[in-house]
Amino acid sequence: MIKKWIYYTSIALITAFITLSFKATTHNNRNVVKQDESSFYILPSLEEIDNGTDEYLNFNFPYTGKTFTGFKEALAWKESQGKYTLINSLGYMGKYQFGIAALRAIGIHDSSEFLRNPRMQEKAFKALLAKNKWELRKEIKKYDGKVVNGIAVTESGILAAAHLGGAGSVKKFFKNNGKRSIKDNYGTSLQSYMKKFGGYDTSFIEANSNAKIKH
Repeated sequence: MIKKWIYYTSIALITAFITLSFKATTHNNRNVVKQDESSFYILPSLEEIDNGTDEYLNFNFPYTGKTFTGFKEALAWKESQGKYTLINSLGYMGKYQFGIAALRAIGIHDSSEFLRNPRMQEKAFKALLAKNKWELRKEIKKYDGKVVNGIAVTESGILAAAHLGGAGSVKKFFKNNGKRSIKDNYGTSLQSYMKKFGGYDTSFIEANSNAKIKH
């Protein structure tokens, strides 16, 4: 009789222990979400992300932080979803959607070669940033860190806006204190780019009035 009592008591204690352990584990981890491996993917790029990996979180654009790599990949995702061979309905081409005039301004005259050459496209993007940074050096110095018509202005936002509408359009934006709506042919506003791509580190780019691609 005593042996049976000990046996059933032991079973009850073990069951209670297991039940309590399960409840404690569930409580402590209620806020932990398991990341699905399918949420990682790779976009075509010639440079590694700053943390040494080639993986991106699947947000509305590849998240790489506020680094220069983050800036260029976010902009490329908006422009073409990172596709080097894309040509849109207006003839803008490549990962960063260059027009013929912009290509010629940085010394590229063969658009076919440009589309076939991802490395050239990466260099072209940096060259155009350098040229725009020079063209807008006064605006960057004057407005970086300021708020214009509700928009927190940063250097990267200015450069992104220039990529969308040209340096001249950015100058008009500041001349009108941000109150004039400036849009591209698809209806995307300069203001939206200035907001969306603000706060990235573009100090890597040196202003250069004569930035060209060397073949």
